[in-house]
Amino acid sequence: MKKKYVFLIISLFLLIISILYIIVIKNVDVRTIGPNNTSVGLSTINESFHKVFGYNDILYKLTKYLGVVPILLVVMYALIGLYELIQKKSLFKVNKKLILLGCFYVVVLLVYILFEKLAINYRPVIIDGELEASFPSSHTILALCFCGSSLLTSKYFITNLKTKKYIDTISLIVMILIVVGRTLSGVHWFTDIIGGIIISLFLLSVLYTGILFLNERKKSSFI
Repeated sequence: MKKKYVFLIISLFLLIISILYIIVIKNVDVRTIGPNNTSVGLSTINESFHKVFGYNDILYKLTKYLGVVPILLVVMYALIGLYELIQKKSLFKVNKKLILLGCFYVVVLLVYILFEKLAINYRPVIIDGELEASFPSSHTILALCFCGSSLLTSKYFITNLKTKKYIDTISLIVMILIVVGRTLSGVHWFTDIIGGIIISLFLLSVLYTGILFLNERKKSSFI
């Protein structure tokens, strides 16, 4: 089976896992263990994890500031796309992978907005006097999706190997620091982090599947 179809199946599998995970969070072991008597699914696991690690303000602020880096990566690729558009004077002549990446960013933003509105879980702590939606961890999704997509696509847009190496290294380090830091900071339930990872893997697998389809299409156009 061709690689693109394998990842298409993986994408569908991760979508199903994401949906089932959300159903479990909403229906299994639900108790009012959050601030203001908010209900939390898989409460035994979440409560135990939160009791061990508690709230860490330093890690919270560190991950908050590191969250700027994934946004800067988006800006960088957006500028690359804008440069191509100006240079080629037509959207249809812009690198198709750049267009795919732009669509990916839009989908990630829509997913972020969707879960902000749904509010499946609320944070285990009140920050600045406000109880915010917590599932999935938005920092986890932004870090994994934006830094992860950079790792998947940088070779197509950055010709300088040294620059590419720096960007890939920074992306990987920031991605790990944000996910680990957010997990240990105590501003999310443990299952919020896991949910962010699962949903991010689904989104990234869709992106990679799209890249594989575009690569094959490009090869066939030369035949």
